[in-house]
Amino acid sequence: MLNRWVIVYIDDILIYSDFFQEHVNHVRSVLQRLRQHQLYAKLEKCEFHLTKISFLGYIISPEGVAMDDSKVRAVVNWPQTTTIKELQRFLGFANFYRRFIRNFSSITAPLTTMSKGGRQRLSWTPSAITAFQELKERFTTAPILHHPDPDLEFIVEVGASSSGIGAVLSQRQGDPPPR
Repeated sequence: MLNRWVIVYIDDILIYSDFFQEHVNHVRSVLQRLRQHQLYAKLEKCEFHLTKISFLGYIISPEGVAMDDSKVRAVVNWPQTTTIKELQRFLGFANFYRRFIRNFSSITAPLTTMSKGGRQRLSWTPSAITAFQELKERFTTAPILHHPDPDLEFIVEVGASSSGIGAVLSQRQGDPPPR
């Protein structure tokens, strides 16, 4: 059940299924398990049988997983920070969505370097300004991460540079480039 068709994070529960009747059975099983342990869900906080839902900062749909638009707006509207603490807050927030941003570590390298230190005020370099703007731009063009198809070949891409190391697991699904 857990991580096969239900995800639990503190008091948030997501139940997902491929087919309607299967979903009815999954919901019933989860509700029975909650009742068994004397746990209850408030009906007014529940949403049933949706094909698209906001969950833990993501939008999940049959197409895949996307960033929540309100979080994208928060990054786009984030002002150029003046203290290291504010920059660290921004990087922490952005880091939550790093899997949507290709070359995240390389893009943020000038910001990460600048964020190391105490509470002194920041002195923005041209490369840090460029990185800040590029990261915000990448948030507006981030892809939908499609659900994997176990019948298709997986592609592993790896890369390393002086500022980061990374790997991407993707698949070719149809004519577009790997996702």
